[in-house]
Amino acid sequence: MSTRVTINPITRLEGHGKIEIFLNDAGDVERAFFQVPEVRGFETFCIGRPSEEMPRITERICGVCPTAHHMASTKCLDDLWGVEPTRAAWLIRRLVYNAFTFEDHNLHFFFLGGPDFIVGPTAPAAERNILGVIGKVGLEIAGKLIKIRRETRNIIQTIGGKVVHPVFGLPGGVSRGINEEERQKFLEVAKEAVGFAEFALQAFADIVLANKAYVDLILSDGYTHKTYYMGLVDDNKKVDFYERRVRVVDPAGKEFALFEPRDYVEHISEHVEPWSYITFPFLKKVGWKGFVDGPESGVYRVAPLARLNASEGMRTPKAQEHHDKLFATLGGKPAHNTLAFHWARLVEALQAAEEMVTLLSDDEITSDDIRNLPTKTPVEGVGILEAPRGTLIHHYWTDPDGILTRVNLIVATNHNSAPMAMSVEKAAKAVIKGGKVDDGLLNMVEMAFRPYDPCHACATHAVGHSPLIANIYGPEGELVQTVRRDG
Repeated sequence: MSTRVTINPITRLEGHGKIEIFLNDAGDVERAFFQVPEVRGFETFCIGRPSEEMPRITERICGVCPTAHHMASTKCLDDLWGVEPTRAAWLIRRLVYNAFTFEDHNLHFFFLGGPDFIVGPTAPAAERNILGVIGKVGLEIAGKLIKIRRETRNIIQTIGGKVVHPVFGLPGGVSRGINEEERQKFLEVAKEAVGFAEFALQAFADIVLANKAYVDLILSDGYTHKTYYMGLVDDNKKVDFYERRVRVVDPAGKEFALFEPRDYVEHISEHVEPWSYITFPFLKKVGWKGFVDGPESGVYRVAPLARLNASEGMRTPKAQEHHDKLFATLGGKPAHNTLAFHWARLVEALQAAEEMVTLLSDDEITSDDIRNLPTKTPVEGVGILEAPRGTLIHHYWTDPDGILTRVNLIVATNHNSAPMAMSVEKAAKAVIKGGKVDDGLLNMVEMAFRPYDPCHACATHAVGHSPLIANIYGPEGELVQTVRRDG
């Protein structure tokens, strides 16, 4: 008789989720499911709202990544109203967004994903948290982390009005500029951020890369999937969090697609399953072939390692050096090692810090010319940027008065939903053998989703309906009844 193991709730993520593991008679994993039992429905209750309210509405989806939704929505409004921001506004937007990316990446590594390596994958559960990390790295380093996050968040708060739910994005610009005194203050913070990002990468090298067991785990087959990869790139096909085109490469690293934001509907479709409220996007031109990887499957991945794979390098020199080291260590580009998303996240944090220095070194960032007023009649708009968790798409349709008639959001965690399900099942099959199940092994199963830094509050929504199938089991594990609500 098969045995069922449930991890509920899963830990160190935003939102809710659970993992169901089914063992066969030999005690090995037969199936494992990564399930998302929550539903939000933001797209539906946005209909009928004035489109200009969307940057303030959609950021309420999540308290972890509100700046990503605020900025994607603002970019969508630029497209909807047919207006380009001024250069000063463009510089300010990029500054805020890079500050957000930097602090969010450090939040995930040190608070959520990092404990698995800094403290240890099978360490006692009570130690696999930020307090355990502080115990390993020391109070001085923890103090530096708290200080640099506070100072970068202050940049967001000063310009955005609020650090958690900023309110500065407007179609064609921003609502507030910065003065010379603020520029100089922020520039010093940006330089400190570069130093901290370099320190974090050195800590990763000292703690993780210097530990053969950790490197072997990263390179192991149980945490490897050969998929397509997607990310925004600039005109030189370098990693860019804010713009320009979306690039997709195949599992061999060959460019598969390069498209403008408005063309995403030609490349991405969404699949639904009855056992989860999350959707499963796939590459339309390859097709949905199920939860499998390889060039014949339409499954693709987003987020830090995917962005590095989908690009031809980093935009800044120090980040490029670490980009090269990462791929040299992992055996070349593209790298398919799921646990290496953590390393790529730190490389991106360094680029974000370097970009902040560059932006704040431009005198035009203090210009008073911070908005172009829209004049066109709105119809349809698309905004895409790279959230810390991956490609974020906002798509709005309106009537001639700018009132929303339809909304589509495909968030980073949606893109990664199929890979996460695949990663969890493969890791479970790799680490659970012969019926041996303990807390450390179950944490190693959870380690398969943490590199994606999922945000399920953002991602959960149904396509046209709210699917739910509940299976009721008897005392011997037999299926007694199935209750369906998927019509």
